[in-house]
Amino acid sequence: MTDVRLTTGGRIRAEKLVIMADGRDSLVRREGLLPLKDLGAPIDVLWFAVPKAGRGNALRGSVKGRRLLVQIDRGDYWQCAYVIAKDGAQGVISQGIERFRADISKTAPGLSGLDQALPSFAAVRVLSGSLDRLTRWHRPGLLAIGDAAHAMSPVGGIGINLAIQDAVCAANVLASPLKKLAQVDDLLELVEKRRLLPTRLVQAGQKAAHDLLLSPLVSGRREGRDAPLALRLLDRLPFLRRLPGRAIGLGIRREHVRSPLDP
Repeated sequence: MTDVRLTTGGRIRAEKLVIMADGRDSLVRREGLLPLKDLGAPIDVLWFAVPKAGRGNALRGSVKGRRLLVQIDRGDYWQCAYVIAKDGAQGVISQGIERFRADISKTAPGLSGLDQALPSFAAVRVLSGSLDRLTRWHRPGLLAIGDAAHAMSPVGGIGINLAIQDAVCAANVLASPLKKLAQVDDLLELVEKRRLLPTRLVQAGQKAAHDLLLSPLVSGRREGRDAPLALRLLDRLPFLRRLPGRAIGLGIRREHVRSPLDP
């Protein structure tokens, strides 16, 4: 049995299993309860919203010099991701909000309403780029899933997808045995094995994007050069855009709930 101490001071006794789904700042990571492999992330993201007229379902990307801005259509506003070099947020903030708005305008001239959307840096959230995973997700009485098991890069915005798929997989494998109060330590490896392949594949794609596109871009090594071939093909051949969209939206290994419990 394992006691879980709550921030309120109380305790919950876990008879068989504690599932750690407490994000990239998980207790598992902070206390070194399971081994961690860092794959490296050369970027951070400044995350903010800009109201827009009309509705739609679009995704836009704009590149200007060392600057990259991604606009995600959320209906009545653009969710914007401004990519910067790792640990570069303080440098951007020190230049002032007026300079930041001017850089955004130069990168995406069609984006309007920045004065109202960005009155100060209080409207901007810094997303720290990470790319890592536990090399073992479990130990007796404990299983890590989601960002606790694998911190994903902002590339593709796919971290939440994998976290939900991890949870569905864990439910499929563990729910019925746990209801019967069976010992489940021997089953924890099955969750890791099923979810490790999609995690590795997605992280490999994200690392390739870091190494081939984002790191050269934010460092200035690609300044004045053509966009990478893969991006040019996506721009010229619309049907190819379905492939990354399908991989991001549906995942590498889709999970379906298959653990109905008796009433």
